[in-house]
Amino acid sequence: MRKTDIAWSRFGLGPRPGDEPLTDPIGWLRDQMDDYRPDLASTGALASRARINADFYALRTARKQAMQAASMAGDAKVKVAQLPQSRQFRGHYEAQAAVRIRAAVASETPFVDRLVHFWSNHFAVSIDKPLVLGLAGLMEFEAIRPHVLGRFEDMLLAVVQHPAMLLYLDQVQSIGPKSQFGQKIAARGRNQGLNENLGREILELHTLGARSGYSQSDVTELARALTGWTAVGLGNGPVQRLTTRLGGEPGDFLFAPPLHEPGKRTILDRTYPQAGMQQVRAILTDLARHPATARHLATKIARHFIADEPPAPLVARLETVYLEKGGDLRAVYAALITAPEAWANTESKFRTPWDWLIGAFRLQGGVPEMPDNPDQADHQLAGLFAQLGQPIWQPGSPAGFADSAGDWAGPEALFRRVEVAQRLARHTSPATDPREVAGRVFGEALRPATAQVVARAESPQQGMALLLVAPEMMRR
Repeated sequence: MRKTDIAWSRFGLGPRPGDEPLTDPIGWLRDQMDDYRPDLASTGALASRARINADFYALRTARKQAMQAASMAGDAKVKVAQLPQSRQFRGHYEAQAAVRIRAAVASETPFVDRLVHFWSNHFAVSIDKPLVLGLAGLMEFEAIRPHVLGRFEDMLLAVVQHPAMLLYLDQVQSIGPKSQFGQKIAARGRNQGLNENLGREILELHTLGARSGYSQSDVTELARALTGWTAVGLGNGPVQRLTTRLGGEPGDFLFAPPLHEPGKRTILDRTYPQAGMQQVRAILTDLARHPATARHLATKIARHFIADEPPAPLVARLETVYLEKGGDLRAVYAALITAPEAWANTESKFRTPWDWLIGAFRLQGGVPEMPDNPDQADHQLAGLFAQLGQPIWQPGSPAGFADSAGDWAGPEALFRRVEVAQRLARHTSPATDPREVAGRVFGEALRPATAQVVARAESPQQGMALLLVAPEMMRR
């Protein structure tokens, strides 16, 4: 592989028609960190958190009313199809997904955008939870993109404060047992209290990593410290009413003192006496700077970009840079792209469905029009990724989507890619010569077998479909 091909596909999102071979691939990657702009112009048309929140609760109220009416009418079995549907609410998700897709396809800084996608998966939320359906994209745009070139601890704090994460891991409903509110509801005989989900995932997934030496006591102590970290107007019942009364725009982060468990906390043998929300800030800062966090993140970055089994010397170097630079991610990325392992002439990574389809769109010059129903363009775009088995922001668990070949290279998954490639290739212009595209884009990396298969195609459309599922497109 040429260094150009490695830069385009291993570190970027794939080449586009008209891209010229790079004279300085490392410089091209480094310059993107100066040229990157976190704001996406197209996000201005997206609904706000307050609007999404209002639409969700209006839908939930309408469904409750429909079920109550059916019950009063003696209809014991209410069909889902008879209830008010979430199609309009799902439109918020599809609009956000379309912004992400189109931004990636058009990106002039694909290396940094790839990093955005990596961190969004690291801090995974899943739209399986209803209200997260409308907020997952906003978390990537508001908490990940602005911090992707900054310090890890700043990104960590932004994510932990985002309503999508607070909702997904049930933090909005967590109440300190000895808090003012906790004692009040206990006196009324209610059993609603501490939730450990967010505390556990911060330790296991977001910072230290599994089997890194923390204990169940550390999880519980972090969960106690996190009580009071919530969002305005979210959740259910008395907590929702409390946060609404405390003020702010619906969906905004809120520290609610009545929910906070008082007292000092001890985590990893360190005691945090700080009061209020400063307690969690201090804990997160220490977790972000911990050596186990450095090793965990270095391993994941090397696995994502270089190999399913990342080279130990590379992981060690990234870990060292992370610790020496105080979690400065830009310094870590610079160490990654200048490492000799980064430019090894091997296609060691199998593309995930997201990587492959974005690369296919870029190879074709952009996202094709959806002629079947233009009004459903966002829906159809999001549906392509679901068809491939990697629905956007829907990994199904806080661990995110897997990042190894074994999870994506099965026969059924490959067959789906063939189906999608055939669909995309229908948009190929009759004037397009897939042989020329293959030679120009892949250069010396083009396999003779691929060139021969594409040359024998009966039409430009068939040739492009074959090119999209060639080994050069499947691996990076």
